[in-house]
Amino acid sequence: VMNPLFWWTKQLVILFVSGYFLYRGIRVLIGSYDLDDPFSFIMYFFSSSMLILVSASIMLYPLFRIYGRLADGGRNDRSTPEKEDP
Repeated sequence: VMNPLFWWTKQLVILFVSGYFLYRGIRVLIGSYDLDDPFSFIMYFFSSSMLILVSASIMLYPLFRIYGRLADGGRNDRSTPEKEDP
């Protein structure tokens, strides 16, 4: 049985950490346009694009989990075992 406080904390930590890396990836992408060396530009451009792609993908996980939990009002909580009706 998962504690709801732990569940929310886990989802928010994943969301904020991936949001931070998304922000850093966007900043690196913007900064890559100020580089003079074409090789450095290509390296920074593609590395920041990969960082943005991965962090945006990881950010979707908690967003869908939180949306699913809020959409059904917490009635279908998979973290608790099913109880049979008598």
